[in-house]
Amino acid sequence: MFERQTEGSVSCPSCNKIVSVTAKTCPHCGRRNPGIWGYRRSLQRLGNDFGVIPIITWGCIALYIASLAMNPLGIGLGGGGAGMNSFLNFLSPSGQSTFILGSTGAVPVFTFGRWWTVLSSAWLHGSVLHILFNLLWIRHLAPSVAKFYGAGRLTILYIVAAVTGSLLTSLAGTGLMPLPPILQGASFSIGASGGVFGLFGAMLSYGQTTKDPAIRQIGWAYALIGFVYGLLVPRVDNWGHFGGFIGGYLVTKLPGFNPHKREGHIHLLVAIALLLASFLSVIASVVHAYLFIGSF
Repeated sequence: MFERQTEGSVSCPSCNKIVSVTAKTCPHCGRRNPGIWGYRRSLQRLGNDFGVIPIITWGCIALYIASLAMNPLGIGLGGGGAGMNSFLNFLSPSGQSTFILGSTGAVPVFTFGRWWTVLSSAWLHGSVLHILFNLLWIRHLAPSVAKFYGAGRLTILYIVAAVTGSLLTSLAGTGLMPLPPILQGASFSIGASGGVFGLFGAMLSYGQTTKDPAIRQIGWAYALIGFVYGLLVPRVDNWGHFGGFIGGYLVTKLPGFNPHKREGHIHLLVAIALLLASFLSVIASVVHAYLFIGSF
């Protein structure tokens, strides 16, 4: 799939004009490394997102299956309760499994010092409906965000939003702020919804920057639907949602995220580094759980 091209020409990712694959800079727009080390054509075949959406999708699915397989006897079937809460908990992995794999929140971060879980938690989910809803939102929104900002910047804002959501809910879950139960942070938190709300924030920001009222209204509408849902449904991580929305919005206000300018190769490098850090955070969670906390 990723065949390296060493000669010939490609289209520049920034201006779409034809350049030599070995050119150090695009003669038309000045973009550095327009051939992306010879992999421009291979990445182009993956679409606007350069394969990031499938990576997120299959990464979440793989870890959800792993969390179920680690403790089959601890899988929740949604029984023992009534109404919506029971329905939403169908096929939920045990808290033990998600802790090992990297759930975040006040307890993992501040009690056990597992600070890296602010990265790993976005790849974990608490039920089949939890992962289904989040992945549907990602697959619905991420292609548009990739078209607006580029694949590298999509990855950066999604992961940063997930981190800011995890950080905010972990801080709010310490109990240092006297809040009603519905507004309290999480002792334990998992899910990609912080990143999803970051996509809402990115769409709102894009609409503001480009003066496109339709995109701006869509961003607001999606966010409001999500926030209202969080207030009505039990055990929803509202601080994680709010932190993700703010994180995604603020990241797109950085100079390097101006949608009027094409992304550069530095965005792709940062995106790759963040994906690698996310993978390593899961590995670190498992190693730390077994070596430093005890056998499960």
